[in-house]
Amino acid sequence: MQTLKAQPANASARAPLFLLVAMAACGTLGMHVIVPALPATARALDMSISTAQLAITLYLVGLAAGQLLYGPISDRYGRRPVLLAGLTLFTLASVVTAIAPSGEVLIGARILQSLGGCAGLVLGRAAVRDGATPDKAAGQLALLGLVLALIPAIAPAIGGYVTVYLSWRGAYAMLAIFGGLTLLACAVRLPETLAPAAGTRNLSMTASYVRLLRSSGFIGYSVGGACSTSAFYGFMSASPFIFERQLHQPTESIGIFYMFLMGGVALGSILANRIAGKLSMLSALRVANVLGIAGGALFALADATGTLTVATVVAPVTLLMVGVGMAIPFALAGAVSVNPGAIGAASGLYGFIQMGYGMLCTVVVEVWSPGAVYPVVAVLLGSAVLGQIVMLLAVRAERLV
Repeated sequence: MQTLKAQPANASARAPLFLLVAMAACGTLGMHVIVPALPATARALDMSISTAQLAITLYLVGLAAGQLLYGPISDRYGRRPVLLAGLTLFTLASVVTAIAPSGEVLIGARILQSLGGCAGLVLGRAAVRDGATPDKAAGQLALLGLVLALIPAIAPAIGGYVTVYLSWRGAYAMLAIFGGLTLLACAVRLPETLAPAAGTRNLSMTASYVRLLRSSGFIGYSVGGACSTSAFYGFMSASPFIFERQLHQPTESIGIFYMFLMGGVALGSILANRIAGKLSMLSALRVANVLGIAGGALFALADATGTLTVATVVAPVTLLMVGVGMAIPFALAGAVSVNPGAIGAASGLYGFIQMGYGMLCTVVVEVWSPGAVYPVVAVLLGSAVLGQIVMLLAVRAERLV
């Protein structure tokens, strides 16, 4: 699981970095920019806390399900046409969320929005791997992760101020504008990164997924990586209500707190870029998991001792997010390099597992005790430990083969 020798699928066609960032950012912005607006959205549309949190949970459902389709389809028909279709859906659905007259319409549009936005996540990752070897892809994905971490770090703060000084609808309108501009830029500048012969030799969708799921290496990178990188979605779902109702923080401040968290992801991405090629992927993932476990443990300690403050929430979770930023590029590069003939399918299945686990974490937080802290603590710490265990078991299984 540590040594991957696959070559780039199509080194002659590489997408510009700004396009990779923009296309991948659509899906992540759809998650982060509206988080500070959730309490205001719930009040305006007369929704309960748990119902409002569905705007996050079901968005993750759409991100997970859509990635299963985009990967294999793009392996057969190319990255560019599939991406343009997804961005069109994202933009149109974003318009509907901005003008939604009810919670039901808003949540329905959020599902369509996520189905469109996940195209950029899947195909941005696939486009990087199309033109690079696994080791170089890990470094490039870390750089991409760094830039993407900066965008959602700023977005919640902007979304918080837009919510306060304009309205909650402004946060959703931002997504429609960004999606439209990204669609236009990709239509003009995005090349086809899939090698000309690649689309004709791929397995069927089912066969591609079966082969990947039989690989202990893929399971280790994808399931272990999901545990290490996706649990924070549970925190994102519950944290606006924790900050506002338990810690009595104003809406505009919530976005600023997220800047620290995303700053942790950025720092982790920088570290990943520096150590790519120097440490094995497995060793780097172990370091990332240790940081996640430490952050989760400190958060649990603050909750258990009754010393929760903004600082004792933000600092431990930021440490955990450094581990997330380190883990993302290595887990992803490993997963999409297991089968070079099915890079899109691997990217999609990896994303499905990642977002599916994130969705599970939000459901646990929402069902266990909406707005409470201890379910969030359990999800963060438990997932970090589970991620370490899964990757270690996968390595052992592969060595026995």
